[in-house]
Amino acid sequence: MSYLKISCSSGLSPHPTALLFNAEGQPTLGSTPSAAVAISLSRTQRRIRLLVVDDHPVVRKGLAACLSQHDNRLDVVGEACDGHEALRKAKELAPDIILMDIDMPRMDGLTVAETLRKEFPRIKVLILSMHSHTDYVLRIIKSGARGYILKNSSAEELVKAVETVYAGEVCFSPEIARLALTQFVRGNGDGPNSTDLSNREREVLSRIADGLSNKEIAARLGVGVRTIETHRERVMAKLNIHNVAGLTKFAIAKGLVSLGDERAR
Repeated sequence: MSYLKISCSSGLSPHPTALLFNAEGQPTLGSTPSAAVAISLSRTQRRIRLLVVDDHPVVRKGLAACLSQHDNRLDVVGEACDGHEALRKAKELAPDIILMDIDMPRMDGLTVAETLRKEFPRIKVLILSMHSHTDYVLRIIKSGARGYILKNSSAEELVKAVETVYAGEVCFSPEIARLALTQFVRGNGDGPNSTDLSNREREVLSRIADGLSNKEIAARLGVGVRTIETHRERVMAKLNIHNVAGLTKFAIAKGLVSLGDERAR
């Protein structure tokens, strides 16, 4: 995973985003307060409760520090270093929004999002990652996450995304929205697609492409070697690719790994 590039020095507008109500009584986002029908997010009694999830401590601390500068609106109630801890803390802390990376050991962010959608549908997920490949965008949409912004976004964009998702809307970075629309217009095309695989199968595929053995993959994912062998067999069957070189080429083409990817797990 690449480095975090969110500038905490970006100044926010002194006029916070407001939750407005239209003629039908439905809430909508506005940029300025409006008479009696506006509820400013900064003036509500309850701040937005956030759980920050990333497997890199420096990134977690940086995000928490950045978001804490807006503690009149945001409340970072906890941090988690992987998917399993995220699910446990989601149950314990009941956050409004989980701000989460995709690539994490033991359970990736999209698997967490799918689990939360089923078990804790009230909790909203906002993905924060460096991936901008089409396949990742489609997977995020299918996972039930309510937003996806890139890690090179500004602090202002991050806070705005949190407030937008909290208000019940979806929020995607412009580049991500463009990719999703392009893919929708073009269709999925012919041949195998990584969206045909389960999240666990994609995890196994990416680690195969990294050159790891079944035993190494099993150790990193915390499962048995036989389980990894089964996933490998299913991946090969679904993709109709039956050698490591072919799987590696597919994974790179679909953006699951890159030629310069150096994971320190």
